[in-house]
Formats: sequence, C-alpha cells, structure tokens
Amino acid sequence: MSIAHGPETVVLKPSKPTSLLAALLLHPNTVVSTTYLLRAVWDEEPPATARAALQTCVLRLRRLFAKYGISATTIEAVPGGYRMRNDTETLDLVLFRTLTAGAGSATGPGEELYRLREALSLWHGQPLANVASRMLQQDAVPALEQERLRVLERVCDLELAAGNCHQVLVDLYEGARRHPVRERFTEQLIEALYRTGRQAEALAEYRTVRDRLRDELGIDPGPGLRRLELAILRSEDLAPAPPTSPPAPRALTGAGVPALAPRGAPAPGHRPVRAVPPVPAFAGREGDRGAIAERLTSVDGPRLVVISGAPGIGKSALARQTAHETQHSFPGGVFVLALARPDGTPLTVEEAARLLPEAGAGAGAGTGADRRLIVLDDAAGAWQVTPLLPAAGDASVVVTSRRGLAAVVATHGGAVHRLDVLRPAEAYGLLAGLIGARRIAAEPAAARELASVCGHFPLALRIAAGRLLTRPALSVADCAAWLAADPPARLALAEDARLSVPEVFGQALDALAPHLREAFLRLGGPGTDGDPSAGESETVLEQLVDSGLLEDGPPGPYRVHDFLRVYARWHVRTHETTAAAPAAAAPR
Repeated sequence: MSIAHGPETVVLKPSKPTSLLAALLLHPNTVVSTTYLLRAVWDEEPPATARAALQTCVLRLRRLFAKYGISATTIEAVPGGYRMRNDTETLDLVLFRTLTAGAGSATGPGEELYRLREALSLWHGQPLANVASRMLQQDAVPALEQERLRVLERVCDLELAAGNCHQVLVDLYEGARRHPVRERFTEQLIEALYRTGRQAEALAEYRTVRDRLRDELGIDPGPGLRRLELAILRSEDLAPAPPTSPPAPRALTGAGVPALAPRGAPAPGHRPVRAVPPVPAFAGREGDRGAIAERLTSVDGPRLVVISGAPGIGKSALARQTAHETQHSFPGGVFVLALARPDGTPLTVEEAARLLPEAGAGAGAGTGADRRLIVLDDAAGAWQVTPLLPAAGDASVVVTSRRGLAAVVATHGGAVHRLDVLRPAEAYGLLAGLIGARRIAAEPAAARELASVCGHFPLALRIAAGRLLTRPALSVADCAAWLAADPPARLALAEDARLSVPEVFGQALDALAPHLREAFLRLGGPGTDGDPSAGESETVLEQLVDSGLLEDGPPGPYRVHDFLRVYARWHVRTHETTAAAPAAAAPR
C-alpha cells in the first residue's frame, strides 16, 4: 500500500495504522465495524485498551493524510465503526472496479480490451504486501487476486479472439505457471501455442497439466482441455472465435445452481420468481424453518437471517425450502443469488451488486405490495455481504455461509442459525424421500447404518441416494458396507463436483490459511476422539469455528463433527501415501 502525492509516492511501513487503513480501503464508502477493525489490526486477542488504541491509529492516519494534502476528515467516525469515502480519483481499487464494470458495456471488443488493460495496469506486485494483518492476508488478498485473474482471463480471451496469439503468450505462460489448477489459463496457453504453429509444445503443456492433476488431486482435466487436446490431435482449425461479451452470471430461482461464468458481467435483467419449488425430499429442520420464517415475515425489527455451519450440512437447502414455504408473503418476488462459482471462487461485490434486483417502485412501493425476499447463497465472508445489504433496501434477506458472519449481524441486526447434522430420524426421512419409502422400509436397519456412515450430513446422504437410485438391484446394506470401507473417497458423483465430499470439503480446507489447515487436520487426526482442542490457542479454535470446520465450545468443549473427523483422517492418510510413493520409488 502506498500514498501518491504529486510526483512523490510514499510506501507505508507495516504497522497497525497501515493494517487499519487497509481494512478501511478494502470497503470503500462502507461502514466498517469496530469489531472487524480490531481483528484486522491485532489478529490475536486484542488488548483491553484496543478500542482506545484504535482511535490513536485513526489520529495517526489523519495526521499522515494532512501531511500529504489529504483531507483530515477522510476517515469518518460513525455509529458502530468508521467509514472512508473514496472514488476513482482517490483509490486505485475503486478505479479498477469502475473500469472493469464499464468494460462490460463497451461498444466493441477493442474498447473493452483497452479498458481492461488500463484496469490491469493499476496492479503493482502482490496486493497488501506491506500489511502485517494475518486476517487480511488470508481473507482479503485471495479475493483481490481472484478479481485480477478474472480480468486477465477475459483480456486473454479478447486477444485470442482478435488473433493476437503471439502477443498474449507471455501473460498466458505466467498465468498457467503461477496458477496451475486454474485450467482456463492452460486452455488459453495451449490454444495460443497451437495457433502459432507449435503443436508439439501445445500437446506437451496438456500432458504436463494432465499428469499434475492426476498425481496431486487424483482427477482428470476438465472437458474444455480434453476437447482441445482432441482438436489438436485431429489437426482441426482453431480459428479465432468472434469476440463476444463474456457469459453473464445469473440469479438463481431456487431450483438449482447454474454454472456461473468465470468473468462476471451484469445479467440483462431480473424478474421476480413467484413460484419457488420445494427442495426435493427435504426432511427435518422444523424448528429452524419456523423461526426463520417468523423473522423474515416480521413487520418489526431487522428481517435478516444468517444460516451458517459446516460444508455440506444443508444450509442452501434450508434457505431454499424456507423461501418456498414463505413465498406467499413476498408479492414483490423471491430472488436467490449464488455468491460463489462452481469452483468455489467468490463473486466480487460489484458482480453480485449488478445481479441484485432493484427495489420495487410505483403504486405498491412502501405499502408492502412490493415486499421481496433475497437469498444470498454461499457467502465467502462479511466483506462480500455487508456492501450488498443497503442495495437490498427493505427486503427480507437470508444469507448462507460457512462463516458465522458475526460482523454482519452485529452491525445490521438479525439472527444466526448454526446448523448441526440431521437427527437420525431426519436422516432416515431424507433417504426415504429420495430413494422411496418402500425400498428403505424393506431394510430399515441398513438405512440407519447408511445414514450413520454418511455422518447424517445431507450432502453425503444425497450422494449415497444417487448411487442407490442408479443401481436398482443394489441393496441398501451392500451400499452402506461399500461406502463404509472408504467414505470420503466413495461419496462422490463424477457428473457434478458439487456432489462430491472430497471436492466440497477440499474447497473449504483450501480456503483456510496454512496454519489453520494444519490445525484442523491435527484436531481431526488419530487420538482426538475426546476434546480435540488441547494444545491449540483459542484464537485458532475460534477461527476454525468461524470457518465452519469446528463447533464452538463454551460452555462445553470444542468438537469436530464425526464425519469431518473421518474426512480429516482420510485427507492426511491419502496425502501421506501420495508423498511416500515417489520416495519409495527413488533409487537408493
């Protein structure tokens, strides 16, 4: 982070005021809660005098701004926290997002490419490199990097469509090497190499990526890469495609999760969804559904509900089912917006904001006739949700997230529903609804055993049901026994990564900072069947709770869900086996 003053640029030193400034600039023109700022500045347990020290940091920043000709009132103290107003003239991040948003409405690919290149020119090295805050490094920096990479992918698409294969090779080599699991860069690189007459190099790149994916992740390349390899082997002509705008992410209707484009653009329009279908075979959660419905339809007080919990525990299903059951109370429509792409990467705030429906206007406005329900599904954190709430207006809002989003409810009011696994009877009911009551009733003990093997997790139960439905002759008992031999690996449907325990849990694990990932694997490892929290700091434990991978303790002990513990041990075992294989094969 730096401050530019005329021809002079001052790079700030890592310090608490610098961390505070970064936290404010990451949320321009938004009230940032004091609680969030304390965590951003101190990371660990803040001292008793932290609030006073925070005010001191603000004063130091104001003096620094005054020194360089910036108004001392730029940082505003407001109820609940602080706000820093910025525009395209004062903050590169705002300018970057303005340029990328404006590129979507460009008159042609040439103008779009110019604006996106201008936006990318604002990036200089690693974002927040001189910010010491561990929280910002693990939460904000990856999200910023995703924003940049999506723009770079779009730039490379436009260059390839224009036939500029040679000019874009440097960008593609860097993107493919630094982000090997981001397959789109590899696709673009292989296409550019092939179209410049380097067929052998293009095939070599494909085989390198294929071998890496198989060795490190145990998966094959995606369909895009496979089709590209086949086209090269057949010597097909990969003529530049006509330049078009990137596919737009769509608002969901509660019926499912569509594939979102990796480079977002505003959807062309939104209409209220007046008939939200029920979630197939939804079972249980009666208490949560009733309490959520009561809050959403309340006339008084904040109508905001956060549904949090472990990955695969049924947060999205509960939100959609409740939306279905309460839709008659929302004549203005029900909208469900996915805040994450299928690969787990979050939408930017700007992409999500463009998808939010505008508040109703006209004769019904303000009378209740335009009352709406908005479901923000799979939020990555408070940074993604808080800026969207003002745009939601007086709508009732449900947010689902692995994170607890305490900062959201602390500043906007509302309620948090932390989901646990299904009760045995609810899990049995879910299997019966999915597979058929008669088939389950024929093997009730086996059905209960299957639910236990799945840890009573809705995700795992639906995957197991999918296997039984596609194998009518398979008994429930045989299915349960087969899954029990290796539950995490076998609870996966190849057709959809979202119906895969290794994929869904792995995305949650990959989103953690390295020290938190290691702590979770220790907590779920062998010999931790009792209280797993011994030896771990409270800060680490609380961060794992906030990430949805640990259940909070006080007044009782912290605990890991049994099925997450099974996954943690499987993850450690498979990675140790993978690491040991090359060592065993090495010559002595």
